[in-house]
Amino acid sequence: MNRILSIILITLAIALIAYNVILINFENPLEGDSIIAIIGIVASLCAIVLLLIFIASKKIQNKVDEN
Repeated sequence: MNRILSIILITLAIALIAYNVILINFENPLEGDSIIAIIGIVASLCAIVLLLIFIASKKIQNKVDEN
C-alpha cells in the first residue's frame, strides 16, 4: 500500500467522522442512532491510528533497508 492510498483512506476516515458528528443527538448522545454514530467515530479514529502506525513502520523499514 503506497502513501497516496494511505492519505486517501485517512481523508475518508476524517469524512466519516464529520458525517457521524452530524448524526449525534447531543441531548441524548447514548440513545438510538447517536450511539451508532459514536461507534462509527471511534472506529474511524482507530482506522486513522492504524494507518499512521503503518506509515511510520514503512518509514522505519525504508531506513533499515538503506543501511
